[in-house]
Amino acid sequence: MTLKQAIEKTRGEKKAIGHFNISDIAAFRSIIRAAGELKVPVIIGTSEGEAEFVDIQVAVAMVRDMREETGQDIFLNADHFHSLEKIEEAVQAGYDSVIFDAAKLPMEENIQKTKEIVKKIKEIRQDVLIEGEIGYIGESSKILEELPQGVRICTVDEVKRYVDETGIDLVAPAVGNVHGMLRKGGNPKLDINLVANITKNIETPLVLHGGSGISDDDFKAAIEAGIAIVHINTEIRLAWKKGVKKGAEDEEQIAPYKIFSKAEEAVYEVVSRRLKLFNGLL
Repeated sequence: MTLKQAIEKTRGEKKAIGHFNISDIAAFRSIIRAAGELKVPVIIGTSEGEAEFVDIQVAVAMVRDMREETGQDIFLNADHFHSLEKIEEAVQAGYDSVIFDAAKLPMEENIQKTKEIVKKIKEIRQDVLIEGEIGYIGESSKILEELPQGVRICTVDEVKRYVDETGIDLVAPAVGNVHGMLRKGGNPKLDINLVANITKNIETPLVLHGGSGISDDDFKAAIEAGIAIVHINTEIRLAWKKGVKKGAEDEEQIAPYKIFSKAEEAVYEVVSRRLKLFNGLL
């Protein structure tokens, strides 16, 4: 399937595709294994920083090779890219989708810049999916002491206008979600009624960013209300770090692949559970 077809299929089944970020082979392997065992589509994401570390061409090659080797529906997304130059690089390399993030800007400017990006990128490749974000949920996938400054939930009218004027293929509305996880727990609850009302008013598929720290019940309700893709990053970063620490407990162990295998297992457990939840298997 293409990514567009995969999204349409999961929406029709009241499921959601899991989107997980990577910056190393351990996380990549764990995500592919979990999705393969469950026989569900999955999206691999790289932020601008992660893409710079992994290398855009390498990320594309990894996904293509694994897709051909396993026959799985694996897709690659440029997650929260901010510059046209980097977006063009990802699109020309073969990414399936890109997210242009101008959510921190005033709405008028966000609309104008997103509209320009859509026009320019579609001239390069018609088949690539372009996502935009409306409202503000913070910017970092990390452990937070408090909610990010300036967090703002969007309105149905704002989302409808944003979609209509920009021509984006996917939209990520701020509906109570935030990037990162609060150290003491208790991430905000999602506004499920808002998700449902947005779904009723637009045809464009909805993406939920900042999935780390959201309760299972909120995930289920949000997917039922219309969320088609869910992003998870902070949770797997935390699992990766704990796994590496566990792998390095033996001070005599210096083989990276043996240390990283613990990180792979830790990330696998998180991804597997999330994929089960998003696909109605929990």
